[in-house]
Amino acid sequence: MSITFHLKRREEKRRQEKRREEKRRQEKRREERRGEKRREEKRREKKRKEKKRKEKKRKEKKRKEKKRKEKKRKEKKRKKRKEKKRKEKKRKEKKRKEKKRKEKKRKEKKRKEKKRKEKKRKEKKREKRKKEKERKKERKKERKKERKKTLS
Repeated sequence: MSITFHLKRREEKRRQEKRREEKRRQEKRREERRGEKRREEKRREKKRKEKKRKEKKRKEKKRKEKKRKEKKRKEKKRKKRKEKKRKEKKRKEKKRKEKKRKEKKRKEKKRKEKKRKEKKRKEKKREKRKKEKERKKERKKERKKERKKTLS
């Protein structure tokens, strides 16, 4: 075997080794790029999830705020209604009491009037009796006088 053959073989082996080395490097680079891509994808996914979570939180906050405002508004409305009802009740009560008071006054007036009329009527009657008695007395006296006259 000649020296050239050995040299050529060695050269061939070296080239193959270089190619293998190059392939390994490329594979390594590809792997690194793939890893980088995966990491980038994960990072993007994380960002997307974070954004989604924040959006959900924001919407939830908005919803709760809306609910709270609605509750407040309803409460205000309810209080207003209650107040209105209370005032109405008070007003009706006042009206009712006033009516009762007027009725009482009216009845009292009527009663006093009746009493006064009764008193007047009794007075009249008493007066009448008195006059009647007086007349009777007078007639008696008159008759007595008459009798005396006729006797004498």
